[in-house]
Amino acid sequence: MKRQKKGHRLPIPVAEAAPEQGLTGQQVSLRVKNGWMNDFTAGAGRTEGEIIAKNVMTFFNLVFAVLAVALLLTGSSVKNMTFLIVVLCNIAIGCYQEIRAKRAVDKLTLVAAQRIHTVRDGEILLLPSDLLVRDDIVEFVSGDQICADGVLLTGSLQVNEALLTGEEDAVTKMPGDHLLSGSIVLSGKGRVRLTAVGEDSFAAKLAAAAKADPHAAKSEMMAALDKLIRWVGIALMPVGILLFSQAFFVLKDNLTASTQSTVAALVGMIPEGLYLLTSIAMAASSLKLTRDRVLVKDLNCIEALAQVDVLCVDKTGTITEPGMEVEQLIALSDEKDLEELLTAYYSGAEAENDTARAMTQRFSGSSSWVCTQRVPFTSQTKWSAAVFEGKGAYVIGAPEFILGDRYCEVRSSVEEWSKKGSRVLLVAAYSGTFEGGLDAGQLQPFGLVILSNRIRASAPDTFRYFRQQGVTVKVISGDNPLTVSQVALRSGIPGAENYVDASTLHTDEALAEAAEHCTVFGRVTPGQKKKLLMALKAAGHTVAMTGDGVNDVLALKEADCSVAMASGAQATSQVSQLVLLNSDFSAMPAIVGEGRRVINNIQRAASLFLVKNILSMGLALTCLATGKPYPFIPLHLTLISALTIGVPSFFLAMEPNYERVSGKFLPTVLRRALSGGLSGLIAVVTAQHLMGYWNIPPEHISTTCAALIGVVGLAVLGKTCKPFHLFRYLLWGTMALGLVFCFTVLAPFFDLTHGTWETTKVMLIMLVGAPVIFFLVDQALNLLERVIQKR
Repeated sequence: MKRQKKGHRLPIPVAEAAPEQGLTGQQVSLRVKNGWMNDFTAGAGRTEGEIIAKNVMTFFNLVFAVLAVALLLTGSSVKNMTFLIVVLCNIAIGCYQEIRAKRAVDKLTLVAAQRIHTVRDGEILLLPSDLLVRDDIVEFVSGDQICADGVLLTGSLQVNEALLTGEEDAVTKMPGDHLLSGSIVLSGKGRVRLTAVGEDSFAAKLAAAAKADPHAAKSEMMAALDKLIRWVGIALMPVGILLFSQAFFVLKDNLTASTQSTVAALVGMIPEGLYLLTSIAMAASSLKLTRDRVLVKDLNCIEALAQVDVLCVDKTGTITEPGMEVEQLIALSDEKDLEELLTAYYSGAEAENDTARAMTQRFSGSSSWVCTQRVPFTSQTKWSAAVFEGKGAYVIGAPEFILGDRYCEVRSSVEEWSKKGSRVLLVAAYSGTFEGGLDAGQLQPFGLVILSNRIRASAPDTFRYFRQQGVTVKVISGDNPLTVSQVALRSGIPGAENYVDASTLHTDEALAEAAEHCTVFGRVTPGQKKKLLMALKAAGHTVAMTGDGVNDVLALKEADCSVAMASGAQATSQVSQLVLLNSDFSAMPAIVGEGRRVINNIQRAASLFLVKNILSMGLALTCLATGKPYPFIPLHLTLISALTIGVPSFFLAMEPNYERVSGKFLPTVLRRALSGGLSGLIAVVTAQHLMGYWNIPPEHISTTCAALIGVVGLAVLGKTCKPFHLFRYLLWGTMALGLVFCFTVLAPFFDLTHGTWETTKVMLIMLVGAPVIFFLVDQALNLLERVIQKR
């Protein structure tokens, strides 16, 4: 069927289909044909064409092209344009890795896509949200994220619009009320007619505005790289003009030599591989996680994973298996048959969460009781209620929330089971009204329902890993704190005996203090979950959170890295950065390890790249200040970069490295690179002046300077490889032999000249001194760093 192009919708009349019938196949086809589908993709990843264009059309690629043309026009050797080979390889690898990762992620995205109950031709179908059309009749239940704007036709819903409006209070929607896409259904069930789909929906317009925002959030590392590249870009033009002018007009070099020295300086100043290395490493990490059935929706979270030192988890679905089962009934009164009451209560009820599903499954028989009113469960109240004709009203939920000040009447019975890790529900008759909450004086407890769920077999090993890695685990649950504490203790979570009832924390200050000193938090509301994460982040922690329930959504949005279980509420998968498609919490160690590996390796490789940039920028400015010519040609820098930066950084990036990342990205890599950059600068400037004083020919000075930065590059590589093992010895030795081979056997190809024995002796003496200079500079910087930190 031919579809109308996106953004070119043809007007069609509104179809007000009956809620029980929905659209006909013909009406759906008409809307598809005219472009009225819910296919908004503004938040989706780039297309393959956009990926290729992004890798090709960059500022630095344009600079490289201009420099190559300049060399060509001034008659320079084609060998001096070999830096273009590196550029082309970078483009090819970048496109390949990103497209490969995109295709893998797209496949998993289809698997994880939200599916909506849709009424068409009188039948209820389960369709992906992007196949819905305007005027479709859809059915939303607890845990769904509303995927398009609409009007509620039947039923009632409690929705949370915090992701759109910032207001965290639940909003009750009745027939005739409008629903906004992006809202979360907290409870209830209702059929909705979609009135605005795709790019016309409220959430889509917000997403489009966010995408167009030039200040959209980037990770700390990518933002630092953007800043570095921006400053280098600003410096290129004036430095290039001044270097060429000095070489051509002051030093009277010919046009070819002036162009070659200027191009060499500018090529050395450009961190051409650094940004690309980061993007490729992120994409490759995303691909690896994808193969492990982990959907990566935001690459920035990989950096956050590497720095995580606090992990917040829920009890149900994370520590324990997602399903619950009724273990026992305890009667507190002989006036009612508890089994009969619960069968009547749940026989016509909509299962809104794991507890309700367990109760519905256990009490699934038929009942003659007629329900006239239901009050749905919410995470704030932690109880639900039903009114039966001629039988009265009954409330079921958390005992302390229902009874309030009267909780002491059942405390001993409840805590007896809570100490065993069971969940306890109170069943009580109620003779009051529901407006404004429950009146504890109008309640009569009838019984307790004991529920349990099994601890995941992998949970103790998973939490043992996090303890060994220095990651603190916090358990945040809506359950009884004593119950959660016992489950956490049995799972091996350190400090699980330190628990608190969040309903007793009435101020943000009390919540923040508990966040630092407690491990287990019970009876936590969705708003408190968010505030707990805010308090942990304010205390300087990098926080990851796992969740599977609609009550986790606000906290997941607040976390530095949010992880959802695919088996949980669809809303959690929609807002999270990572989705565990197998819903297996034991995958978390591998996920955190992958984040650490990729960021550690990026930092290690980035320091290698920045050595060349610091050296080239410093040397260009020194040459301008002293009137000395820039000593390199582009071919020299291509050789040194390949053997001391490009090739080793590729292999080092493949190694495992699972230490937790700490500190800011740019200061860390600049500090690591500064020793090499300054050492190379000191060695080259010294060689230039001494050999110039001894009247050694310029071509011999150039060769000596190239050898010096090669030796310094090997010294930096050696420091980066520590602690050495067999592979790193082989890598360093191979690069060293490669340099020796190029400076001897391949010297003519690389325009390296050695001159007389006298000049060769001078070069060898200086080469011996280069590692000494590196050692002294490195020690001086270490001492300076310690003094600064001490002060």
